Amino acid sequence: MKPFLSEDFLLQTGTAKQLYFDHAANMPIIDYHNHLPPDEIANNKQFKNITELWLKGDHYKWRAMRSNGVNEELITGNADDFEKFKAWAETTPYTMRNPLYHWSHLELKKPFGITELLNAGSAASVYAACNEQLPQYTTQALLKYFKVDALCTTDDPADELVYHKKISEQPFGIKVLPAFRPDKAMAIDDAEAYKNYLQKLSAISGIEINSYDSLLEALHKRHDVFHEAGCRVSDHGLDTFQKIDGTAQQLENIFSKAATGKPVSKEESILFKMATLHFICTWNHEKEWVQQFHVGALRNNNTRLLKRIGADAGVDSMGDWPVAEGMAAFFDKLDKDDKLAKTIIYNNNPMYNEVFATMTGNFQDGSTPGKIQYGSGWWFLDQKDGMEKQMNTLSNMGLLSRFIGMITDSRSFLSFSRHEYFRRILCNLIGNDVENGELPADIKWLGKMVEDICYNNARDYFKL
Repeated sequence: MKPFLSEDFLLQTGTAKQLYFDHAANMPIIDYHNHLPPDEIANNKQFKNITELWLKGDHYKWRAMRSNGVNEELITGNADDFEKFKAWAETTPYTMRNPLYHWSHLELKKPFGITELLNAGSAASVYAACNEQLPQYTTQALLKYFKVDALCTTDDPADELVYHKKISEQPFGIKVLPAFRPDKAMAIDDAEAYKNYLQKLSAISGIEINSYDSLLEALHKRHDVFHEAGCRVSDHGLDTFQKIDGTAQQLENIFSKAATGKPVSKEESILFKMATLHFICTWNHEKEWVQQFHVGALRNNNTRLLKRIGADAGVDSMGDWPVAEGMAAFFDKLDKDDKLAKTIIYNNNPMYNEVFATMTGNFQDGSTPGKIQYGSGWWFLDQKDGMEKQMNTLSNMGLLSRFIGMITDSRSFLSFSRHEYFRRILCNLIGNDVENGELPADIKWLGKMVEDICYNNARDYFKL
C-alpha cells in the first residue's frame, strides 16, 4: 500500500516518475487565467491568518461546507476566523474522493511543509503552524515560491488598472498583466445595473455613451488602454454561442432600450451580446491578442445566497445549452474576414468534450501551432477525472503535444498547486502509455513534450 501524498503521488509507473521529476516538476508557471486581486499583488499583502489566505473567496470549499451541513455564518458570515477554519477542518475528511481533499493537502504541504491530515483533531495545530509561517508568505513571495513566470488577472474594461501600473513601476520579477473581460458591457438583461455600468464606463473612457456606436467607441478606447498596459488576452464568459446576425439599426434600438432602463427580450439580449462580442474579437485580431471563451456555466442559481453574498458565491452549476452550430457560425464569420485571433475554448459540461475538441480543428490555419486551443479542464472539470478526459479527448481529436496546459481559474494564492496536480496527471497518462507499449520509450522526445505542455507552448503562444 502506498502512503498518501508521497513524492510519487499520482505517478504509477517508473516512466511517469522520470517524466515528472526530470521534466515537469521544475518548469515555471504561466497562469493565463485567474482571478487573483491585482491590489493584493501590488501591495504585497501580508495575510493576517490562514483563514484569510485560504478560505476567503474559495467557493469550491464553500460548496463542500454547505453540503456538509455547515452554517453560512461559518462560511461567509461574521464568525471568528479560527471557527471558520475549524469548520473547514471538520469538513475536510468528508471531502474524500472530491478533488478538494487532494488540493487541500497539497496546499498545506506546499508551501507550509505540513503533512498532517486536516481534520477536527488537527485543526488547532495546523492553524497555528500555518499562521506561524505566514509572515514570510506575502502575495509576491508566494508567487515566487510557486515559480510563477507570468500571470493574467481578470479585469473589467472600466477598471482603472492602477494596481497593474504600480506593479509595472515597482517590478518584483514576475509579469502581472491584465486580461480584458467585457462581460458587463454586454449584460443588458439587468436594466438598472446596466445603466450604472454605462455611467462608469463613460467616465473612465471620457466618451459620452449615448448610442451603440459610442458604446463600441468607449470599449475600443479601453481595449487600447489595456494593450498599452501589457494586456494580450481577452476573457469572455458565455452561456453558449448563438447563430444570430443583426442590422445596425436593430442593435441601436436594443441599446436604446437597455440604456434607458427598458426591458429587452431574450432574443434581443442574445443578438446584442453576440454582435458586440464579434466587434471585440476583431480588435483582438488586430492587436494579436489571444481570446478565451469560457462556455456553459449556469450561474447564480440560488437567489437567497446571491442577495446575501453576491456573485461568485458558489451557487453555479453546469448548463446544457446547444453550442456547436452557433460556435461554428461565430468563428466562421470571423475566419471568412481573416479576423479570427488565437482562440481558447473551455467547456463546463463534459458532454461537450468532443464537440469542443473537434471544433478547434475546423479553424487551424497554419499560422501558428495550435492557433485554436481546446482549453484545460475548467471549473467543475479541473479534477483528475476531468483533466484525464480532456487530455484524452484532445489526444484523440487533435494534438496533445501542442496543448498550452493548465490554468488555476482561482482567487487563491495557494491554488498554484493545481499546476503540480495537472503535471503529475499528465506525466502519469504518458508514462502508462509507454509502459503499456502504446508509446515508444523515447524519453528525450516525451520529456520535451511534457516541458512544452507545462510551460514552453504557453510561452510561445502568448508571447507575453
